[in-house]
Amino acid sequence: MVYVFLAKGFEIVEAMTPVDIMKRAGIEVKTVSISDELIVESSNKTRVFADAMIADIDFDKADMLVLPGGMPGSDNLAACRPLVEKLISFNEEKKGVAAICAAPYVLGVNGILKGKKATCFTGFEDRLKEAEYTGEKAVISENTVTARGMGASIEFGLALVEYLKGKEEAERIAEKILF
Repeated sequence: MVYVFLAKGFEIVEAMTPVDIMKRAGIEVKTVSISDELIVESSNKTRVFADAMIADIDFDKADMLVLPGGMPGSDNLAACRPLVEKLISFNEEKKGVAAICAAPYVLGVNGILKGKKATCFTGFEDRLKEAEYTGEKAVISENTVTARGMGASIEFGLALVEYLKGKEEAERIAEKILF
């Protein structure tokens, strides 16, 4: 199970493209609102109906936690203490943690990227504390996956599939979507 966390001001393409790609690979994915409402407004004011609220999910069933970027979405994710605590514990347990665009900073400032390769949206590199910034569109490093931004949403989704189901499955999906 993969949980993709939606916060007010999230980037819709960075959330929904990876969700679509993972589902094509047969991965069980749920979108999760970090508030007490299932409807979450994106950065461009599109309203998305999440599958669940953070208070109602079972983190023990999760293989990976995914953070879409966008502003102020990334800041809202960073301010969600229950989520940050789970991100830290997932990292300590070497379970999957992923973020795209500005959201890798949430991982960086919480020590999750220490000693790992990572990438992010331009201007957030200094918040990837003790990570090796690569500038690549998407990076898999140990138990983390990071990506640059909306333009790398497909690469991010494919990297998530590769992390969860292997390179062959990611290549199969890439071919299937004509990427």
